[in-house]
Amino acid sequence: MPKESTIAAKQAVIDEIKGKLQKAQSLVIVNARGLTVEQDTAFRRKLREAGVDYKVYKNTMVGFAVKDTGYAGISEFLAGPGAFAFSYEDPMTAARLISKEVKAIPALEFKAGVVDGIVYDEKGIQAIADIPSREELLGRLLGSFKSPVASFARVIKAVAEKQSGPAAE
Repeated sequence: MPKESTIAAKQAVIDEIKGKLQKAQSLVIVNARGLTVEQDTAFRRKLREAGVDYKVYKNTMVGFAVKDTGYAGISEFLAGPGAFAFSYEDPMTAARLISKEVKAIPALEFKAGVVDGIVYDEKGIQAIADIPSREELLGRLLGSFKSPVASFARVIKAVAEKQSGPAAE
């Protein structure tokens, strides 16, 4: 009887992971070995506040869960300790937050990730994390639109002032 209950427990974990993968827009795998309890608690809180689901699973359970899915490519990165961050809203959120923490906590390191069905290694997911947010990119775009328009308006104003100057005399 105990063997059946362990199989059922393992299947429940695999089903939980599959459910998260179906809802997730991205997955980031990190090596969090070496974090202090305080660092880990603060790190988890930041991820939770941003809507990122962060959990440590056994690699074998994740391996079974990703088999025959769009996440199957991460199987090669399932060696050694790993923690998994699932982003449900914005696919970049987990990678960005973890990137900030990697800079602050050297013990934390990227292993791999999947964004929009594409598997990235450590360097690839770091490059993804360095892409500015949508809001920041839109701000830059609007700023670049505003600059030529403002310059054009100053030129028109100067021309208008020059033309109205002699007419007033």
